[in-house]
Amino acid sequence: MRFILIVVLSIFFSACSACSESEDNPVILNDKQLEQKTVKKLVKEELSETEIVNLLFLREEEKLARDVYLYSFDKYKKNIFKNISESEQLHMDAVLLLINKYQLKDPVLDDLGKFFNTDLQNLYDYLIDDLSSISIDGALTAGAIIEDYDIHDISLFEELTEKQDIDKVLANLKCGSKNHLRSFIYQLNLKSIDYEPTYISMEYFNEIINSDYENCGKN
Repeated sequence: MRFILIVVLSIFFSACSACSESEDNPVILNDKQLEQKTVKKLVKEELSETEIVNLLFLREEEKLARDVYLYSFDKYKKNIFKNISESEQLHMDAVLLLINKYQLKDPVLDDLGKFFNTDLQNLYDYLIDDLSSISIDGALTAGAIIEDYDIHDISLFEELTEKQDIDKVLANLKCGSKNHLRSFIYQLNLKSIDYEPTYISMEYFNEIINSDYENCGKN
C-alpha cells in the first residue's frame, strides 16, 4: 500500500511546479485528479499533534502564496504570477488531500486574502500593502519572500514527520517552491535587483539559485 501511495502522488505532482526562466512560458501543470475512493485506500497512520498543526498551517501557507500571486497578476498582468498561482493551487490541493485523508477540518477560508491563522494574515497584509501594491518590483520581491518562507517551513516540517505520504507531498511542494524562487530571482536579476534571503540561509539560497530547474515528482 505504501508503494501505491508513492506512485499515485508521483503522478499527481509530476512536473506540476516546474517553471521556466521566461515569464511567458507556462508552468507545467498536471491536471490528473485523485479520486476520493483512491485516497481512502491509502495507508493511514495516526498523526501527532505537531503533524496536525503543521498540515493545517501548510494548507493556509500555500493559500497565501496563491492569493498574493492572483492579486499581483490582476494588477500587473504578468504571466509569471498567473502561472505560479496555478501551481500554488495544486499545492493547496495536495495538502487538502492529506487533510481529508486524516479527517481534519480544513482551515482555508473562501475569501481571497483572508486567513484563519493571524500570523499568515499579517504576512499577507504586509506583502500586499508594502510590496505588491506598490510596484512590479515589489510584487516580484514578494514572490521571492513567499518562496523563501515556504522552503524554510517545509524543510522544518520534513524534520518533524516520518509519515511516507506527508514526506512525499512535502518533497514535491519544496521542489516546486525552489523552482518558483528561481523564477522570481531570475526576473529580479533582469531588473538588477538583489534579493537577500530572510528565512533560509544564504548558502542554501545560493545552492538553489545556482542549480537547474527541477522536474518535480519524477522520483
